[in-house]
Amino acid sequence: MAQPSIDFDGQRKGEELLFVFRRHIIAMRKGFYLLLIPFTLSALPVFIWPSTLEVYWSPLIGFGIGLILFLYHFLMWYYTIYIVTNQRIRQVTQKGFFGKDVVELGLSKVQSISYNVPGFSGEIFGFGSIVIQTIVGDLIINKVEHPEEVYNKLQDAVAAAEGAQGTNEESTSI
Repeated sequence: MAQPSIDFDGQRKGEELLFVFRRHIIAMRKGFYLLLIPFTLSALPVFIWPSTLEVYWSPLIGFGIGLILFLYHFLMWYYTIYIVTNQRIRQVTQKGFFGKDVVELGLSKVQSISYNVPGFSGEIFGFGSIVIQTIVGDLIINKVEHPEEVYNKLQDAVAAAEGAQGTNEESTSI
């Protein structure tokens, strides 16, 4: 059974989507803090003045404010993705509600790829950094979920792109 092809904005003719990945959920821990801190601070008056009924609304208001701040960080995390095709790596980073940054890197430009798991927390939660080195500089992707798997997939994609480029060069030189 043939797998249906998935298209994305900016896809070129003949370009195949290999895989998509995003940063680990731990990358948005600031959003979790911004959810908990207003809720916790707004719950304090309930413990200080338990007999006053009006203060029982404050935790609900604090939770609402925290939820709005959390949703902002969640949307920034969710809409920041990395698309790997048979030709390039495309980083789409959400900037605010309406802004977007797109960085593309041709697989033929990649010189080396490495990954790093930052100690105990990285091992426990399964995140790390991927460094893609090119002639013009490095693309560092921090807090990637399952960095070893992403690293292996990227290595395979680069090797396949080099093999395809070598085949094209041989056929044109004959």
